[in-house]
Amino acid sequence: MLDIIKSKDAELLIFLNNLGSEKWDAFWLTVTNQFNWIPLFVIILALIYIQFGLKKTLFSLLFIALMVTFSDQFTNLIKNTTGRIRPCNTVELQEYLRQFTYKPRGYSFWSGHASLSTTFTTFIILWLRRKFKFIFFLILFPLVFGYSRVYLGVHYPGDITVGYLSGIVLGTLFYKLYSLLYLKIFKENLVQSN
Repeated sequence: MLDIIKSKDAELLIFLNNLGSEKWDAFWLTVTNQFNWIPLFVIILALIYIQFGLKKTLFSLLFIALMVTFSDQFTNLIKNTTGRIRPCNTVELQEYLRQFTYKPRGYSFWSGHASLSTTFTTFIILWLRRKFKFIFFLILFPLVFGYSRVYLGVHYPGDITVGYLSGIVLGTLFYKLYSLLYLKIFKENLVQSN
């Protein structure tokens, strides 16, 4: 059964990867670089600061840093445990995938890009949804970010999908923990303040 899932995953990757074209390659290489998303993070930071002030913003940044670290390390634990080779580094797939000079090392399952971006997005949406209705558009971040990994052939679609699911779970759990800590530290209910 697992072999059938892996085979279908590889077939879907080849199909999606081959939809790409040279004129879009530079765009997707830009999208996949997390440092190019810094302006988005600055905007979110500004929204948090405007809404909550310096003290609560600093607390929130520290909490988000811990959440990001946990998500990253948990993903690395899963990757090192499963040991799934990235498709771009899998010899049997080389002739079927579009080739890029960008070939990250490490393992493929599950996608850290998908998991971390979804963890962050889920947390931010749950936290700010009552203050900023447009915050739901943030869901485009992990969707586009994750797809860039398939476009470049560095992750299977299954890696991205499971990364999204893990991100939803982690983001929700961290939001619940954040709400409890927020209430304890600031003596006010986050839900009411939202």
